[in-house]
Amino acid sequence: MTHLLIIYHTRTNGSLQMAEAASAAAEEEGEVRLLRARDAGPDDLLEAGAYLFCGPENLAALSGEMKEFFDRCYYPVLGEIEGRGYAHMICAGSDGEGAARQLARIAKGWRLKEVQPPLIVCTKAQSEEAILAEKTLTEDELAPCRELGQALRAGLEMGLF
Repeated sequence: MTHLLIIYHTRTNGSLQMAEAASAAAEEEGEVRLLRARDAGPDDLLEAGAYLFCGPENLAALSGEMKEFFDRCYYPVLGEIEGRGYAHMICAGSDGEGAARQLARIAKGWRLKEVQPPLIVCTKAQSEEAILAEKTLTEDELAPCRELGQALRAGLEMGLF
């Protein structure tokens, strides 16, 4: 049986909280692997049936660690994971759209199947102090993350992707 792979990066724990919420909910439906982007590689992608990518937006783009994960893994799995389902979650201080667009373009190159539009949690952090501060997301902010984790795992279980 294939599993859901959740790959995340975090600097201030916002993305980690999102990824952990999705993972915990998805585990109720079946097998899940939660990996930090720096610890994930091509073999992890090849072994999974669907993906949930989660990271912060930094300067209107994917965080460096998430981008480095995609740089390392892109060509080794190109043509090998086509059609697999994916979704992504972005923790952003303002709109998160830049990171979401960048990640969607990478997934399009892999020919992954987007199962829902990006989930963006906006912390409204706008000052240097607020941007760099540890984040504590609310239950209302984490609830959609849980729902997405469950939906991805259930879709995988049902053979939808």
